[in-house]
Amino acid sequence: MRILITNDDGIHAPGLVTLEKIARALSDDVIVIAPETDQSGVSHSLSLSTPLRLRRINEGRYAVSGTPTDCVLMGVQHVLKGRGPDLILSGVNRGQNVADDVSYSGTIAGAMEGTVLGIPSIALSQAYGIGGPEGLRWHCAEHHGPAIVRRLLAHGFTKGTLFNVNFPDCEPQEVAGISVTTQGQRNAALVDVVERQDFRGGPYYWLAPRRETPPRIEGTDLWAMFQKRISVTPLHLNLTDVAALQRLSDVFDPVS
Repeated sequence: MRILITNDDGIHAPGLVTLEKIARALSDDVIVIAPETDQSGVSHSLSLSTPLRLRRINEGRYAVSGTPTDCVLMGVQHVLKGRGPDLILSGVNRGQNVADDVSYSGTIAGAMEGTVLGIPSIALSQAYGIGGPEGLRWHCAEHHGPAIVRRLLAHGFTKGTLFNVNFPDCEPQEVAGISVTTQGQRNAALVDVVERQDFRGGPYYWLAPRRETPPRIEGTDLWAMFQKRISVTPLHLNLTDVAALQRLSDVFDPVS
């Protein structure tokens, strides 16, 4: 099995080292193609206005001057052209990717692009707590990751579906189990705009994600993290609201 791994935290991120360990527990044929710099929050964006640079670091390891989506495209369409990957793993992200994070995450986007290309793809993230990312328990993802990926491969992938896996902020032996979850939802306001001034008195701004206690609805990815459970959420590329489709059709296509 040929595995392509990427991330959004950048080529030097510790989570990428963890992901490579997970991948190499599954196969000897692992190729790393990750962004040159941190691309957190870029979502499923493409670099269309600037050229991409591809830097070969060593055998089977490359850095791309672009987004996670660019990395997957460069990997499948260029670096591995002729014999593409059988599996794409994206992560391990520094911090959980649950609830509304899914729409912002470059980690999720790496797996989304793989799914667009028809390749089985999984996004993996490691949660951290109030102590911040310095105390991240990468060994939790490293310990449980290979078995999770194997089980998802055995289950199979349907067209247009990817899997979003989140590991809780705890020691590997403290994990309470695995939950198949739905995407949760946080409170409305996720980000504050914080104003600062430069040395000339000119304003500049930081987007500051809020630290909050979100709703813990049972069965969601958020709930699983609070229960110290590994969350596995199937995500689909088709964003159509099926429930609203018929109601909208009744408005624009009334029965005569």
